[in-house]
Amino acid sequence: MRWEELPWLASASKRRRYLVGVSGGADSVALLHGLVRAGFRNLVVCHLDHRLRGREGANDARFVGALAKRLGLAAELGRSEVGKRAVADGRSVETAGRMERHRFFADCGRRWRCPRLLLAHHLDDQAETVLWNLLRGSRGATGMQSEQVLSMAGRRMEVIRPLLGVRREALRSWLEGEGLRWREDASNREGFAVRNRLRHEVLPLLSEIARRDAVETLARAAGSDAGLRDVERWAVGQAAAVDPQGRLHVPRLRELPVAVRRACVFAYLKRAGVEDLGREAVARVLGMLEPGGPPKVALSGGRLARRRQGRILVE
Repeated sequence: MRWEELPWLASASKRRRYLVGVSGGADSVALLHGLVRAGFRNLVVCHLDHRLRGREGANDARFVGALAKRLGLAAELGRSEVGKRAVADGRSVETAGRMERHRFFADCGRRWRCPRLLLAHHLDDQAETVLWNLLRGSRGATGMQSEQVLSMAGRRMEVIRPLLGVRREALRSWLEGEGLRWREDASNREGFAVRNRLRHEVLPLLSEIARRDAVETLARAAGSDAGLRDVERWAVGQAAAVDPQGRLHVPRLRELPVAVRRACVFAYLKRAGVEDLGREAVARVLGMLEPGGPPKVALSGGRLARRRQGRILVE
């Protein structure tokens, strides 16, 4: 693999500082080595121990710390009791883990005055994301973006995924060819996690049935969907369905075509920070536009959409 030829690595400034999320697994270890070999040196290695795997998790942290030291890079090694946090907040372990990672990355960004975070998601991750989002009722074949701005614990972070067009096996083959070590998370091979079942059972079966690579097909669908989202964002801007006070304007929404109306509601709920946003949440809010529709509906994360005097506001 020629790292310097990957599009982002070829065009990005090598003098700027970047945070790099490194779990110790093959993907993130390959990204870190690849960045260094491509000439990136102003890197801060960021690793969070979720305290879910006991000694194995602690060993991952030690491995990442030693790797950063060997490469001459700064490291931020954090710990969080994700299991306890999930119980306390009434959230799933996956959601609590994501929120703790965001909080950790935001803290690292503040300490190092760096709003740029590199993550090692690759093409196979993209396919799994698209498929899982479809199964959860997403609006189209939505996947990850190679570059996007996310709010992490109130801090604006530019998230960059340089490997989103690279296959998982290509990364592992490169590591093996270079004689480089990584940490293998045994839970990745267990069949109870949704992502693992999609990876080891569903995607291979889809490829067998379709007689083509399901990963490539789903990843292409995500790229096509991204283009449609650009058109949708333009339509939402033209619709002007949000009033100067930041509320949805019910009479204006009722004038719009159904597809644009749905897009306006989705965009509004997303800006309002509604979690786990999909078709069901949008449909509940759209129901408030109907004659005799409910004046309020519950949304995830303890949020509430309320209709009052021809306006809808998320509280």
